[in-house]
Amino acid sequence: MSSQPQWFTLWTLLELIIYNHTMGRLLNIITPLHKRTARDYLGRMTDGKVECMKAARRFDKDFWDGDRRYGYGGYRYDGRWGQVAAELIKTYNLGNDARILDVGCGKGFLLYEFTRLLTNCQVTGFDISPYAVENAKDEIRPFLSVANAAKPYPYADKEFDLVISITTLHNLPIYELKNALKEIERTGKNKYVAVESYDSEDQLFNLQCWALTCEAFYNTQEWIWLYNEFGYTGDYEFIYFD
Repeated sequence: MSSQPQWFTLWTLLELIIYNHTMGRLLNIITPLHKRTARDYLGRMTDGKVECMKAARRFDKDFWDGDRRYGYGGYRYDGRWGQVAAELIKTYNLGNDARILDVGCGKGFLLYEFTRLLTNCQVTGFDISPYAVENAKDEIRPFLSVANAAKPYPYADKEFDLVISITTLHNLPIYELKNALKEIERTGKNKYVAVESYDSEDQLFNLQCWALTCEAFYNTQEWIWLYNEFGYTGDYEFIYFD
């Protein structure tokens, strides 16, 4: 078997050097919380899933607080996001006056936990769902707004100490995903995103059964390639459905 020419080896090495220099870290922050939920994958797939997807993609009351077949099945504050906020504060060494943006914040529960742990922080969040923002906790609602993650953000370059986006970006088609990643990159000194993905056929099957709003069914290597291609240099995490 013939070997690759020397120019190919050198070019591949150069690509790896650039790749490793620009990409952030693979983290394990939200996965423990994700694994606490039991899921009936086949049950969801066979329960009128197309109609359930249509309902879920309105991101209204059915998705957040309706029947489980349409989404969360009741997304209420229970303090579970406190451990995620604490881990993010530790990971990024956030000070008491940190500025934090949550892209796709839902009802803002994670941002609320930041305000409990960092008493002088400035939090901002937006979500595509008017229902989620309207039904946020009273303490956090003034800091939330309705907006599209793929549109230009009304914030200055590096305005935030940390920009996060958890289980939102996989809901975007690829041309909108590019815009969202570029805006997250632009506005954050530190960045962390978490998306649904898969590393095996079993995980792909479960993801396809369970996902109601996902547009981007990419494996982990495809996501990493996209991050690099779109100039995203922040940290990332993958959520798997085992």
